[in-house]
Amino acid sequence: MATLGIHKDFLMEFAKLEKPVQKRVHEVFDKFQEHRHAGLHLEKIEKARDPRIRTIRINQFMRGVVLAPESGDSFLLLKVMPHDDAIAWAVKHRATVNSATQGIELRDDVALERATAGVRGLPPAAGEPLFAHVSDKDLIRLGVDADLLPLVRHLSDEAHLDALHKILPEQQYDVLAGLAAGMEPEDVWREVVLVQREQGALPGAPQVPAVSGSESLTPVGHDDLSAAMARSQGRIALMTGPDELLEILSRPFDAWRVFLHPSQRKVAYRPSYKGPARVVGGPGTGKTVVALHRALHLARRLPADAPDGSILLTTFTRDLATDLRDNLELLIPDERLRAKIRVTNVDALANQIVRENRNGTPLAIITNQKEITARWDRIARQLGIDFTDAFLDQEWRHVILAQDLCSPETYLKASRSGRGTPLGPLKRAQVWRAVEAFTNELRKADEWTFLQVCAEAARLLEERGSVRPYRHVVIDEAQDLHPAQWRMLRALVLPGPDDLFIAGDTHQRIYGNKVSLRSLGIEVTGRSTRLRINYRTTQEILAWSTELLTGRRVDDMDGGDESLTGYRSAFHGAAPRTSGSITKDEELSGVAEQIKEWTTAGVLPREIGVAVRYVQLGKDVSRALEKAGLPTTVLGGASGSGDGVRIGTMHRMKGLEFRCVAVVGVNDGIVPMRGAVTAEEIDPQQHREDVLGELSLLFVACTRAREALRVSWHGQRSPFLGTVVGLRH
Repeated sequence: MATLGIHKDFLMEFAKLEKPVQKRVHEVFDKFQEHRHAGLHLEKIEKARDPRIRTIRINQFMRGVVLAPESGDSFLLLKVMPHDDAIAWAVKHRATVNSATQGIELRDDVALERATAGVRGLPPAAGEPLFAHVSDKDLIRLGVDADLLPLVRHLSDEAHLDALHKILPEQQYDVLAGLAAGMEPEDVWREVVLVQREQGALPGAPQVPAVSGSESLTPVGHDDLSAAMARSQGRIALMTGPDELLEILSRPFDAWRVFLHPSQRKVAYRPSYKGPARVVGGPGTGKTVVALHRALHLARRLPADAPDGSILLTTFTRDLATDLRDNLELLIPDERLRAKIRVTNVDALANQIVRENRNGTPLAIITNQKEITARWDRIARQLGIDFTDAFLDQEWRHVILAQDLCSPETYLKASRSGRGTPLGPLKRAQVWRAVEAFTNELRKADEWTFLQVCAEAARLLEERGSVRPYRHVVIDEAQDLHPAQWRMLRALVLPGPDDLFIAGDTHQRIYGNKVSLRSLGIEVTGRSTRLRINYRTTQEILAWSTELLTGRRVDDMDGGDESLTGYRSAFHGAAPRTSGSITKDEELSGVAEQIKEWTTAGVLPREIGVAVRYVQLGKDVSRALEKAGLPTTVLGGASGSGDGVRIGTMHRMKGLEFRCVAVVGVNDGIVPMRGAVTAEEIDPQQHREDVLGELSLLFVACTRAREALRVSWHGQRSPFLGTVVGLRH
């Protein structure tokens, strides 16, 4: 049976083609199952570096570029470009098999030869070369072609390496980027090379030795294209029929969103973990995609008689759960298999569990934080104690509920690590009196907070003994969950193999909930994987955004520190733009001009996001854009066109992504928001945590952008922006 492969990067290029061209691409290639001469009409290219690279007519102006062997029924669709560009690209490129990963690679031979020739006669670079610490033997062992060593040896810094990103074979660039980021050769072998070999290994396929010598450059032979494509499934989607082709080309960006890099595939499709497992990584590294694929893997392994909803896929908010549900439909078209996975957010699940125990009686949940703090203020005044409402609320959430303390004696002995204001026995007794008054008031009115509901749900689940509602629980955006929520999640499934799978990034913690998984009986030591490559955001946007967090200590939820060392992007683009205005109207006018510029360049309005710190500013932005003739959609609101520019608070932007993002109103006093930061004189430690949370919120908003980022303010800019290197007006 004929096989057609489509490279992951082509999906993004295809999404930008005009609709009539997309339609013709499908019409041409839905015949690939037929005999290739009758169905594809592939044309050879004169003076081509690789005679297997052919072109095919799409329409009068566009041609497709296809890799096809002289014999066999495998094809790889590489490009669809204007006629002359397609011919020029086809002439220069050649397909080879990487000696280390055994996966297919494309080489721009002309560009590589020119670059290599250009450095041969040059004197050594000033200072130590970038890869001075790595031997030729190790470079070749890791799959770097021997003929590229002169070029590699001349590189002086990471910027020099990044400049060659577009011409270096992709897998070799990944190896070099890992080494340049400080990884040891054995780490690169394990995290970059070995995962690709393992995920693409074919039964009976010959294994390449660890050291391959100088024979690192291997052409794709006549009969091994299918095998090479199969070993490249982190980059290539394989199809054996027109239905599969139609599915992937009808929603190319959606298909791209659920693609897995080999390093991600190894984590998602590991046969089994002996206990809780975790994947961490910065924004855009694919943690959510890994979580989705892990849920699919677990669903496929369920016994035939397993009931629907045996697997829980959950996250922090309702909006994120909706996004997970939508992506799960993309990943699993089979409704029967998808039914094995239940998707809901943590608070909604806790509400259901407690409500069922009350014979369906609804819960009156207080959702307004201002109402909660007003009650603390009233109680403090009634009791005559000298604590602020914010302090009492944080002490209750971060100490008492976090540790499930149920008596004044346990509170008196409890650790208050992370709370900056020390409390002696008398002060703790006063706090406990306030807590008792607060909870008694709620109990008499039969009112709850979300965290109380989670704590009650955990208690009810523990009472069930060995009968738990799920076989596996997969958790996304784990960094924002409170210990009370974690206790409920732990109680949803019995401890054992593949019980919990956790995805998160503490650099994106925006709700201030800190937790030690180990203290809650969730041991992930030896089963934690860090993803280092960002597949969403350009290196320029990533570097700018990461600079915001430089020098900040961020915990890893397991007793250590988290680091962005080695975190890098697979893409390059324009540097972020920043703009300051005197008035808000001037700023909004500038935002409208920028968005018009993006749409004129071909970006659809729904592919543009606008992030703001508070709701009213989002409404102001919406009015300004509508006045400029731009359709808008306010996230979480009922107004606006469904295909308009997406406008939302920074909190609502979490988990979303856009081609272009404008972050608006990054003013002093707004970012950070004064009301969201505890005064330093009240609690210095909490003040630092609150500031970090606000900084992480800005980091999250900026890293929603894939291709273009604009950050603006009016009046005095946020103090956070003063730390960003390369700030430009």
